[in-house]
Amino acid sequence: MQQIAIISSSKDLAGINIRNNLIELFDFEKVNEKFDNEMRVSSLRTRSQLTDVFLYDKIQNKTIKLYLINEDLIFSENIDKKINADIFIFASKHRSKENTPSFAVHPIGNWDKADFGGEERKLCSSSAVLLKNLFIELNENGKNLGFELTMEATHHGPYLEKPAVFVEIGSTEKEWSNKENGQIIARTIINALTNKNKNYEITIGIGGPHYCSNFNKVILRTDIAFSHICPKYHLSKLNEELIKQSIQKTVEKVNFIVLDWKGLGTEKQRIVEMLKNLNLEIKRTDQILKD
Repeated sequence: MQQIAIISSSKDLAGINIRNNLIELFDFEKVNEKFDNEMRVSSLRTRSQLTDVFLYDKIQNKTIKLYLINEDLIFSENIDKKINADIFIFASKHRSKENTPSFAVHPIGNWDKADFGGEERKLCSSSAVLLKNLFIELNENGKNLGFELTMEATHHGPYLEKPAVFVEIGSTEKEWSNKENGQIIARTIINALTNKNKNYEITIGIGGPHYCSNFNKVILRTDIAFSHICPKYHLSKLNEELIKQSIQKTVEKVNFIVLDWKGLGTEKQRIVEMLKNLNLEIKRTDQILKD
């Protein structure tokens, strides 16, 4: 029986919105279990606050539990040591400079410094199958709203050793609090977890922008599923160790690497040579999308 934990933060309007809609739409039941939610009172003292746990067990071979924490999601380091689950889904808000209304999904970890949680140059475990199923459902449930629907590159914390993913509503308080948006993400999560795992081709994405426009097209048009994605702005920091880590931190067996060919910039030749050294098959987005 696979155990899934869906985590929301009391500090996060979007997370609370998604949590409330999961409970309402899918009849999550409060169980005789409490989560010990430590709250920092001062730099030297914490106190415990017990929060309710809700259960949904109507998907075959899966149990899903909802947890509410008091800290920011990106700083909930090693939460897998506090909650016993096989997969962690963080229900979250998303911010963007342009305040574009959006729904997003992404793997977590840091290609460089850990400025927003997690650990420096450490990636979390990721499931390409879950990410693809979430993104497909997001595009089905979120269409016709005028929202940007996107995968994002791997970024921020928290650090944990179990497979984890963020599913987000962006980008302002108006979108975070809108009930319909919470319903869309709630349905997206449950439908993605209901989907049978298909025989996807598993890959790591390298290059391109943070909002993965070319990788998004590949996901929706082919049977390719992405685990970690390293965007163009981190390519100068990308080395063999990090590529190996991205492969090792993918639940499924990685079949090849996909390059956003035009999105490699001045790092193109170095990246290609590095991948040759690792004996990894390379595919290019422009060629995949041309076929």
